[in-house]
Parts: sequence; C-alpha cells; structure tokens
Amino acid sequence: MRWIALLMLTATLARAEGETVGAFDYYVLALSWSPTWCALEGDRHNSPQCDAEAGHGWILHGLWPQFERGWPSDCPTPHPNPSRQQTEAMIDIMGSSGLAWYQWRKHGRCSGMDAPAYFDAARRAYTAVNRPDVFRKLRGSVRLPAAVVEEAFLQANPDWRADMVTITCKAGRIQEARLCLTRDFEPRLCGEDVVRDCPLQDALMAPIRSGGAF
Repeated sequence: MRWIALLMLTATLARAEGETVGAFDYYVLALSWSPTWCALEGDRHNSPQCDAEAGHGWILHGLWPQFERGWPSDCPTPHPNPSRQQTEAMIDIMGSSGLAWYQWRKHGRCSGMDAPAYFDAARRAYTAVNRPDVFRKLRGSVRLPAAVVEEAFLQANPDWRADMVTITCKAGRIQEARLCLTRDFEPRLCGEDVVRDCPLQDALMAPIRSGGAF
C-alpha cells in the first residue's frame, strides 16, 4: 500500500509540473489543411472557416509548447484572457476567433507569454513557413502518399530536415503539417512522439474551395 501511495503522489507531482507556466522544451507549429477539417467537422457546424469565399488552405491550427515527450496544457497563468478583438484579429490565418481562443486556453497559457505576445509569436512563426504552391493549384481531390506532402514542404523550406516536420492524417485524409521549433523559433528535431509520419500511400487531399491564398 505504501508503494501505491508513493506512485500516486509521484504521478500527481508530475502532472502538476507539466502544468507549470513556461516549463517546456520546444514548440510544435501545427498547420491544418482546412478542406480536411471542413469535410470532417467544420461543415456540419456551419463554420465560417469553410465558406467558399474564405479560401483557406494551410491554416494555423496552433503553436504548442511541447516536452521532449508529451506536452503541458491548460496551465494556470497570471495573464488575462484575450479580448474578442484580439482573437478576431487571428481569423485571417486561423479561420475563426473560436479556434484562437481555444488555442490560447489550452496551449498559449503554457507558453508564459501574455495573449498578445503569444498570438504575435504564432503569427510570426506561421508566416515564416513557405507553404508549397502546388497545393493551392489543385483543381480536384487527389490521392497521394503523405510523404509527398512532406517532401513538398521540405523543398519549399530548404533549411528544414525530414525529422523536423511530420505530416498527419485523419480518416484517410491529409490532416496537418507539424514543424518543430526551438524556444527561439528556429527549426529543430522533433521529439519521438511528434515525428511519426502518416504512413498512408493514398491519403485524400481535397482542393481549396475557392483557390484562396493560404
């Protein structure tokens, strides 16, 4: 019984340490292929992100503080929550103010930054990525190996290495490109639990609905 109590205490302490503001090893910058999210979730919620005139392709899903294994989330913070104006200012690259708010609550608080600084850092990290032109030019849905998407990002960003970026899939579709960054926002090697690429050889990739710029 004493060992069980000790293990429970250790687990509790580890969980508390994981929620310490500013205590993390690196960032994951997640870029979501908007047509996939819209097909699987957004359309049934009538999300404005999925309107044809929005023209979203690779949107900013989030900037996530990360441990070498695992990640903190929902950290307590002394900083106030962002205003509606601040979250709405992220719509152009995140698709909705709701996503901006959710990312602040779950991940941004753990960065140690206040909301304006976190959103500014996320925007700068997002705009520093060259998003491959080829995916903007799709005129219909295609099936392709997920490795092709990764290779396109590597060609567009020659300073990256294959173990700095991973492509994820969901429901047989290309879902996200995730780039690992140092705390100074330079590309770095991903941890073992991030670097696992989607193995699909025939992942579905739908086109941008209006041929928009992102």
